[in-house]
Amino acid sequence: MSSLNKKEKASKGELLSAVKRVFKYEIHYYPIAFFSSFVCMIISAVCNVFSTIFIGIVVDGPISSMLDQAQNGLEVDYWPLTQLTIILAAILFVCLVSMYLYSYLMAYVAQGTQKHIRDDLFNHMQDLPVSFFDRHTRGDIMSIYTNDVDTLREALSRSWPALVNSVSTLLVVVVTMFVQNWILALITIAMSIPTIFIAKAIASRSSRYFIAYQKSLGRTNGYVEEMMNGQRVVKVFNYEEESIRKFDEINDRLCDESIKANRYANIMLPAVNQIGNVQYILLAIIGSLLYYFIGTSQGVIDSNETPVIFLGASFSIGTILSSIMLSRSYTSPIGQMAQQTNSIVMAFAGMVRIFALLDEPIETDDGYVELVNAKEGPDGNPVEVVERTGRWAWKHPHQDGSQTTYTWLQGKINFYDVDFGYNPEKIVLHNITLYAEPGQKVAFVGPTGAGKTTITNLINRFYDIADGKIRYDDININKIKKADLRRSLGMVLQETELFTGTVKENIRFGKLDATDEEVIAAAKLANADRFISQLPQGYDTVLTKAGTNLSQGQRQLIAIARCAIANPPVMILDEATSSIDSRTEELVQQGMDAIMKGRTTFVIAHRLSTVKNSDVIMVIDQGRIIERGSHDELLAKQGKYWQLYTGGQVTAK
Repeated sequence: MSSLNKKEKASKGELLSAVKRVFKYEIHYYPIAFFSSFVCMIISAVCNVFSTIFIGIVVDGPISSMLDQAQNGLEVDYWPLTQLTIILAAILFVCLVSMYLYSYLMAYVAQGTQKHIRDDLFNHMQDLPVSFFDRHTRGDIMSIYTNDVDTLREALSRSWPALVNSVSTLLVVVVTMFVQNWILALITIAMSIPTIFIAKAIASRSSRYFIAYQKSLGRTNGYVEEMMNGQRVVKVFNYEEESIRKFDEINDRLCDESIKANRYANIMLPAVNQIGNVQYILLAIIGSLLYYFIGTSQGVIDSNETPVIFLGASFSIGTILSSIMLSRSYTSPIGQMAQQTNSIVMAFAGMVRIFALLDEPIETDDGYVELVNAKEGPDGNPVEVVERTGRWAWKHPHQDGSQTTYTWLQGKINFYDVDFGYNPEKIVLHNITLYAEPGQKVAFVGPTGAGKTTITNLINRFYDIADGKIRYDDININKIKKADLRRSLGMVLQETELFTGTVKENIRFGKLDATDEEVIAAAKLANADRFISQLPQGYDTVLTKAGTNLSQGQRQLIAIARCAIANPPVMILDEATSSIDSRTEELVQQGMDAIMKGRTTFVIAHRLSTVKNSDVIMVIDQGRIIERGSHDELLAKQGKYWQLYTGGQVTAK
């Protein structure tokens, strides 16, 4: 199970840590908006509570006075009621403004936080080692960028503010209830205990299914992306019905998890509201009875001496009405908090996956030798310069601080007894020793899975060796900064990766500041200028969907041009002509021959005709070099190479 999937079963400590990190984003980037939104929430909660108890204030105050005035034949004074109504209108306006502000501010903070998290995810992903992408599918990673980040954004902009607002309202309501009548407040809280337990039980079940739903959604999206990328293969092998059947299975599981999750989520609020209605009625009955019996015992019911005081608690018609209204305001936030639990739990699951990706260890680089522009000094040694000279040198600062030496970049690669395994338990390369002198063409041949591509991946340090040494111009490659090491290498792969953009922009990947003239010169060197000039907009033709509007051979020629413009001293050609026809192969081979001149070149090929002119050919089998020599020397041995080249059987000697 991958580390991202393991994190889905996170502990409470990990969840708490994830929540803290999200709040750090909000406080770091939007401190004023973040804290202002909380102030607005509290103002809104206070205003809502005042509007709730307004009826009690009106009944015990202006309306009671107006009734007395009417009963005593006096002129009724409406001004106190008018004043309270104006105050209520002002408070409601403040409530409306504060609700709008906190909703706007939280949406602003949530969208901004989402942006910064996506930025950090993408930036961090650029620093991850290649091995990370070997362990995780694209669909799984994309699910984090889309589902998990969007779920977090939804929680930040809606669920969490609603939760905080509910908590704020609950606290203000509880304080107000105790200030008004502590006896009715205790009765309300006692009656709400069953509501809390029921809401908690429903939320627990719903949350479990919502987490399962989130995982199923990620699997569904990953499968859809996989099928979209492989549509040609699906159609070629008539896989449509099977792909539909598998999608139906995955989608049915997603639907089932969604139904279970929403079944509990949808029943929660109605259940809490109905319990609240019962509580509402019971409190009205209990409050009225208490008012009647206490008032009767004190002999004040039939007089105008209100309110009734009992154990410091004030009982009046207005107080009872306010307490009943407050009980509704007390129950409603409990239901809302339970309702928001589902999206918050989903956000928790997403947060853990997001920070699991952000916590993935980045590619380490302890190198200190740099690649610099250089020109020849009076003594023939390289001298570092700022401008591009077309010549490069290794800048080697010695760790004792004594001096910095410069050596010309030549392209000499040596392996000394190198062992390597993708995991320590399984070594796939054994005692690899090879010498590639500057300008030499070294070819690797052998059966699929023998370890040919693995060797070239060690040269650019996509992976680090288990044992042995690799030297580049007599410098241990572990001492060379990875970016500088890779800048000195050019690669043309079997599967060409082009990007959405113009042909010119794709070639310029090899040298971002290249002029248009340099782009065209590189295309001509790679034998690509002819077909590019015939495109609708020439070099400004936009390539879409990874260049699928071009043929495989044309894509390879652009890849070769991209490599040519980088002008690397070392080239790695990994099955660059294996998936194109023989006529196109000739054009591609001409382009590769042009850029291979004077460069150290490593060639991996199944078509042995393309490696005949190599200076040295190495036959790899089961992670070992079993033969080495020129084409003629290996044929004369009548060993494994002879068998691969002629299709014959090796006879025992």
